[in-house]
Amino acid sequence: MEKQHNRGQDGAGIGCVKLDTPLGRNYMFRARQLEDNSLSRLFRKELKRYDKMVRQGVLDPKDPESVKEHFDFGGEILLGHLRYGTSGVFSESSCHPYFRRSNWPTRNLMVCGNFNMTNTGELNRILIRRGQHPIFDTDTQTVLEEIGFHLDEAHDEIYHEMRGKVPGEEIPAIISKRLDMPAILTESAKVWDGGYVIAGMVGNGDAFVMRDPAGIRPCHYFENEELIAFASERVPLMTVFDLEKDEVSEVPPGVVVSMKNSGAVTQSRFAPERAPAPCSFERIYFSRGNDPDIYHERKALGGALTPQILEAIDYDLQNSVFSFIPNTAEVAAYGLLQELRLYRRRRVKEHILEAQKHGQLSEAMLDQMILHNWPRMEKIAHKDIKLRTFISQESGRSKLVSHIYDITYEAVSPHENLVVLDDSIVRGTTLRQSIIKMLARTRPKKIVIASTAPQIRYPDCYGIDMSELGKFIAFQAAIDLLKSQGKQAHIDAVYQACLEEVAKPTHLQVNQVKGIYSPFSAEVISERIAQLLRPRDTEWDGELSIVFQTIDNLHASIPVHRGDWYFTGNYPTPGGTMIANRAFIDYYEQRTGRSYD
Repeated sequence: MEKQHNRGQDGAGIGCVKLDTPLGRNYMFRARQLEDNSLSRLFRKELKRYDKMVRQGVLDPKDPESVKEHFDFGGEILLGHLRYGTSGVFSESSCHPYFRRSNWPTRNLMVCGNFNMTNTGELNRILIRRGQHPIFDTDTQTVLEEIGFHLDEAHDEIYHEMRGKVPGEEIPAIISKRLDMPAILTESAKVWDGGYVIAGMVGNGDAFVMRDPAGIRPCHYFENEELIAFASERVPLMTVFDLEKDEVSEVPPGVVVSMKNSGAVTQSRFAPERAPAPCSFERIYFSRGNDPDIYHERKALGGALTPQILEAIDYDLQNSVFSFIPNTAEVAAYGLLQELRLYRRRRVKEHILEAQKHGQLSEAMLDQMILHNWPRMEKIAHKDIKLRTFISQESGRSKLVSHIYDITYEAVSPHENLVVLDDSIVRGTTLRQSIIKMLARTRPKKIVIASTAPQIRYPDCYGIDMSELGKFIAFQAAIDLLKSQGKQAHIDAVYQACLEEVAKPTHLQVNQVKGIYSPFSAEVISERIAQLLRPRDTEWDGELSIVFQTIDNLHASIPVHRGDWYFTGNYPTPGGTMIANRAFIDYYEQRTGRSYD
C-alpha cells in the first residue's frame, strides 16, 4: 500500500479474513482511517496493538498460529485500499473496504475497488424494485449490495437444497465448498456500466479480483506456489516481491480471478469481450513513472512535443530555458530534452557539412556551432508538498495552490523564453491562480506551457472523475470563442441535441457535445486558452503560449493504453456517452455536481 501511496492521500482501509476459525471466534476484520497521513496512522495504530501484545507475552511473533489467534490482521487473506476521493462524503464511512455483515460466513462480504459506475442511479432503482432499501451513498454501496444480493441467492439455494438432508452444522461447509463466486459475479456485473477493478472477500475465505470488460482500470498480479497478490500498478509488486517485469501479469479485461479457500485459483470470463480501452491518463499522470514501460512512454510524450515547442520559441534554443512542473512531468522533460538535443545535433551536422562544402569550415566556426545553442534545462519550480491539486476538494484548491510551489530565482534572463512542461491541463485553475504568476516573477520574454496530454474536452466518469464540463479550460475556451463570434445559437442547438439524445435508450445515444468543438481547430482553442489563463494581476508583460499534445502523438507514445475519451469524446461504454450529453445539459441549465450521482 505504501508503494501505491501516490494513488491516494485522503483515506485508507484494510481488511482480513482468517481461515478455519473455531466457532465463537471472529474471523473477519476491518479498519479504516480518514485523517491526515491516514495510511501511516492506520498501520501505526494496528502495529501499536501488535507490539503491546508481544511485550505482554500474549502472542509469540515467531509462531504464526499465535499471531493468527491474537492479532486481528494476522490472517491468510488481506485486503487494502487507498482512497482517492473526488466526490461523495469525505468521512471514514466512505473509505473502502465496505462490509456486509451476517452470522453466516458465506454471506459476509467485504469489497473495495478503484471504479466509477456511470449508472449508479439505475443500479439503486434495481435494488428498490427487488424490495430492498438501498442507502444512497456511493457506487461502492450499490456494487456491494448487487454482489451481496446474488451471494445471498446462491447461499439460500444451496441451504434449502441441503436442509433436512444433512445435519445443520454440516451445511456451512457444503455451502462454502459449492459457492461459485465467478457465477455470482457474472450475474452481478450484467447491470454495471463503468470502469472498475473490484476486489472482495467472503467470510468463508473465498476471494476475487475482477476487471471491467474494456480494461479501463489497471490491475496486475503475481502468483507462485505460496501466494497470489494484486495491485493497481506493476512496480509495487516488483519491488515488494523482488520480481522482474515479466513475472507480473495483468488481469485480462472482463475476467475475474477467483481464489477458493482451498487455495485453488481460477480465471473466468464474466462479460463478453469488447474493444480494449485502458485509460491513457493512468500512464500520463496517475501511475508512478518508475514502471519501465510507463517511464519510456512519458519520455516519448515529452519528446513528441518537440516540433510544437520549437515553433513556439521560433527555434531559438540559445535564448530558451526548459523546465517542468509538477514533479510528475519530470520524466517527460527528460524525453523533451533528449529530442531537443537530437534536433540540435542534426542542425550542427548540417551546418558543418554545408560549411565544409563551401570551404568555410574554421575552428572559430566550429566553436560557434558546437558550443552554443544547446538546450538548457533548469529546476525552476519546486513543489514541496506532495498533494495533487486538481483532485483536491474544490473548496480548498485555490488556497492550496498558493502555498505548495516556489521558484528558483535568477535562473532565467529577461531576454529568454521559459518553456515549462506540464503533464496535463484540466481546469487550468492551478496555472492561472498560482503557477503562471509564479513563473512570471522570473521575468522571461515568453512563457510556453506545454502539456504532454491533449486538450481535456469531455467528462471522465470511469475513475478520474473529471465530470463537470464547465470547469474544463478547453471547454471554457470553446464556449468563449462561440460567444465572441455571436454563435449562441450554435450552443443552443447543441443543448437541444443533447436533450434529444438523453431521451433515447443509453445504448443508442451519440455524443452531441463534440459539436461545441467542431467549428475550431485545436490550435485556435489553444490560443484562446492562453488568453483565458493569462493572469490579470501581474506586471509581467511578456507573451504566453499554451501547447498541447496531439491525439496522433498520444497514441504513438502510448500504443497500448488507447483509452482517450476525455480528449476525443469516444467513450468505451454507452454510459460514458450518456454522461457527456447530461454533463452539457447540466452546464447549460447551470447545475453543478456530477452528472451521474
